[in-house]
Amino acid sequence: MMKPRILVVDDEPQIQRFLKPALIAVDYDVLQATTVAEAKRAIATQVPDVVVLDLGLPDGDGRDVIAAVRPFSSVPIIVLSARDRESEKIEALDLGADDYVEKPFGIGELLARIRTALRRGENAPAAPETFEFGPLAIDAATRRVTLSRNVLHLTPKEYDLLLLLARNAGRVVTHRQLLTAIWGPAHVEDVQYLRVLIAQLRAKIEPEAASVRLVENEPGIGYRLQPP
Repeated sequence: MMKPRILVVDDEPQIQRFLKPALIAVDYDVLQATTVAEAKRAIATQVPDVVVLDLGLPDGDGRDVIAAVRPFSSVPIIVLSARDRESEKIEALDLGADDYVEKPFGIGELLARIRTALRRGENAPAAPETFEFGPLAIDAATRRVTLSRNVLHLTPKEYDLLLLLARNAGRVVTHRQLLTAIWGPAHVEDVQYLRVLIAQLRAKIEPEAASVRLVENEPGIGYRLQPP
């Protein structure tokens, strides 16, 4: 059984040094990030089970992390912050945070909040391991993609793009979300990279593009994988 994976996002070294051994001691795997950019990338690519998130980060606000990841991830987020203004707590929760713990905090309380968040995640509907869109089938467990039962050979980035769109089928995934997940936060403005990759993917999964359009473009916004 895999250990739960906890992402701690905080730029205070003493907090990171304190939390990592405390979480390891109760059998959690620990990921660490110190900036908004690192947090977004970790959530998109390393898929933590819970995020413990500070609001005051050197390159922005923790609320930016919540707003950016909620369109593509339901990971439980526990805000951990010294800010005590009620309006900031409400805004963080309205953006999609699940819980709020004030600094200074007791490790027992935080661990209890993490256990609650993990239980909530376990009770959520499981993400399907297989997806079907007409003749297109994706097996996420084996990374196998077939079209009309013929195996497609996708590059790693083509596959990652397809799987991210499949997991959000029917919803628009923005350029920024796709670029962050596939190339990292340093490339959020490189929309041309995405256009080229989308064209490559379409050529493989839409061999008759004139009559079958699985990947829809929302001009200026992003892309949507739309079931036929």
